[in-house]
Amino acid sequence: MSMTMTQKILADHAGMQEVVAGQLIEAKLDVVMANDITGPMALPIFKQMADKVFDKDKVVLVPDHFTPNKDIKSAENSKAIREFSLNQCLTHHMEQGKCGVEHAILPEKGIVVAGECIIGADSHTCTYGALGAFSTGVGTTDIATGMATGELWFKVPSAIKFVLKGKLQPYVSGKDVILHIIGQIGVDGALYKSMEFVGEGVAELSMDDRFTICNMAIEAGAKNGIFPVDDKTREYMQKHSKKVYKEYVADEDAIYDEVIEIDLSKIMPTVAFPHLPGNAHTMDEINNEEKIYIDQVVIGSCTNGRMSDLRKAAAILKGKKVADRVRVMVVPATQKIFVECIREGLAEIFVEAGCAFNTPSCGPCMGGHMGVMAKGEKCVSTTNRNFVGRMGDTEALIYLASPEVAAASAIAGYIADPRKVGE
Repeated sequence: MSMTMTQKILADHAGMQEVVAGQLIEAKLDVVMANDITGPMALPIFKQMADKVFDKDKVVLVPDHFTPNKDIKSAENSKAIREFSLNQCLTHHMEQGKCGVEHAILPEKGIVVAGECIIGADSHTCTYGALGAFSTGVGTTDIATGMATGELWFKVPSAIKFVLKGKLQPYVSGKDVILHIIGQIGVDGALYKSMEFVGEGVAELSMDDRFTICNMAIEAGAKNGIFPVDDKTREYMQKHSKKVYKEYVADEDAIYDEVIEIDLSKIMPTVAFPHLPGNAHTMDEINNEEKIYIDQVVIGSCTNGRMSDLRKAAAILKGKKVADRVRVMVVPATQKIFVECIREGLAEIFVEAGCAFNTPSCGPCMGGHMGVMAKGEKCVSTTNRNFVGRMGDTEALIYLASPEVAAASAIAGYIADPRKVGE
């Protein structure tokens, strides 16, 4: 039986020679992750099932959503997972000031690698597919079960194959690629399917591009996103991890629901207008429309808060000033990235341009703190969701974009084309 990358990983972890789309299986887990919102909800369920986690090396609790704690409730939530992590002697104990946003810190610390079966109580857990792993978001009951037993049931997904060719143009990145794809197939275009990215164009994408693309697979309704392992993946894992990994390659005659060709060279800077990630508009289209003035810009998150993202934003902001009436928050995704921004002079560029340079946090992305929007305000954000009320008031508007578009817009005071900065 021919299988896709995802199906091969699930078959191995279920101890089976083969699986087919739609089949129900029980698979062994390599990593189980939760955060300061979902973790505290899972703990009471876990305690009904077990006294100890199934493997202290494989359970990770990350305080990142409401940290730094914004109120007493968020402080209690962080305390709950902190005490649990310490009491359980978890190998990868995470604490504010020593970690960062979950989907950036796990790859950075080498906790996740190729070939693994990973669950997280956060929908953007699909990020780790960039490494060639099966990784997906689940609910708190499933996380509790995973923490207690090290196993979970899955329905094996069918798949869409995205064949990438060509090379990205300047000022175009992985964020533009995934917004383009979601705009093409829709927010339910890959519902409970695996989005598998292959083709010669994969080699032209950086690891950060791939993390961004897989991060937003869920925004097309996908069960997971996944890239094949190549030299860039191996180099990344060798640099960050000591774990043994396994590479999986889809069979040549694997069955896909659909095969879609994507010419990377034809993708332009793209913005997702409210209120869906699939409401994609190219900058060429936007340039021909009336200017959309903005109040806020957020550069960061598990989608675009990595080092290459911040370098791109800083290159545009260097020597320039943020427009009057616009506030900008730059949020590095991890402490390591935060320090590197200081060492490379990026932090100074951001501050001198008029940006707030903040500690790693998910706060602005989900309207928790550090960037909540008021009624009627507009924001260009490098985050991953622009739903009604996502970042604050239900009448605020969110435009999803790349770090380059976000930085150019911060300077202009309206949604602006990074290719035209300085004109």
